[in-house]
Amino acid sequence: MSEKRDYYEVLGVERNADGSYIKKAYRKMAVKYHPDKNPGDPSAEEKFKELGEAYEVLSDDDKRAAYDRYGHAAFSQGMGSSGGAGVDPFDIFREVFGGGGGGSGIFGDFFGGGGGGGGRSMKRRGSDLRYDLQITLEEAAFGTEKELELEKSSACSGCKGSGSASGGGTKSCSTCGGHGQVISSRGFFQVQQTCPQCGGSGQMISDPCRECNGAGRTDKRERIKLKIPAGISEGSRLRSSGNGDAGMRGGPAGDLFVVIHVREHEVFERDENDLYCEVPVSFATAAVGGELVVPTLNGKASIRVPEGTQNGTLFRLKDKGMPQLNSTRSGDLMVRVQVEVPTKLNRKQKELLEAFAKSLGERNRPIHESFLEKAKRFFK
Repeated sequence: MSEKRDYYEVLGVERNADGSYIKKAYRKMAVKYHPDKNPGDPSAEEKFKELGEAYEVLSDDDKRAAYDRYGHAAFSQGMGSSGGAGVDPFDIFREVFGGGGGGSGIFGDFFGGGGGGGGRSMKRRGSDLRYDLQITLEEAAFGTEKELELEKSSACSGCKGSGSASGGGTKSCSTCGGHGQVISSRGFFQVQQTCPQCGGSGQMISDPCRECNGAGRTDKRERIKLKIPAGISEGSRLRSSGNGDAGMRGGPAGDLFVVIHVREHEVFERDENDLYCEVPVSFATAAVGGELVVPTLNGKASIRVPEGTQNGTLFRLKDKGMPQLNSTRSGDLMVRVQVEVPTKLNRKQKELLEAFAKSLGERNRPIHESFLEKAKRFFK
């Protein structure tokens, strides 16, 4: 398809739909567009694939959260590969309906029209993982590359993930006879359930790998490189496709979701893309004006302090804040000045200041005059 449709639109559900409603919607649509029910109809096959992709994302809490925040961009280059495009839609169908669905002719078996169909695939997708990563404000501003170290399931090197020592040794499950389902009697009723021996696959490993005991994966500590884009903010989630747990017996790997935490900075405070900082200015400079050197993420800059600047005055430095994610624009740096009052004066300095204060009189104190005007009724 030339352009991906909204996953909620594909399944025909509202954005606040819960998991059970999403599953119900998928079941209804998947039955309608299953290729076995629409032989020779390529449009139905395409819709069936689209349904599987949408359900694979919206049925997973982590992937759904990423999709709700970033849309299809959450699974694009840099944030990861496509969300559900790499998943076999027939595997999704089997997972939801708990039976056949993975090839020609099984659709009739699903409705009870066929004989003993095979079980589910022995391959299982690996779990998604979460990693919380702390970075500095500078790293968030300019972007960086981090090497993450984590313990996770990886494909077994002995059997290359197949679970079989020979790479292909499988046999029919003796418990279910290869059907993946077993029937047990409970009084007058017969209950069909997933075979506990083979997990519903209908197959067993005939020569299990000694390193992984037939699972196709082992726990290992691995290092993964991850690029952090410039302008990223607190709580953002990056998706590293295929770096979650390895799948069972050659199944696809899950994804790694990295949650970003930006450490507090000793100088700057961040508000979206703007930065704030407080810079001290001498009493003399605030009174007569002058140049004030201030810090920025790119070094130092200077601002012109006009005469008579009051404590708490805010100055804006355009484009000196945080870069905007995936944009060439940047926020601003807001500098709030703190007028320093001398704390240790010698006798001569005190005399000079007292003389200076007397020379000002009452007419050159605008804040004092304003306050007296507001509070004069209290002094009657």
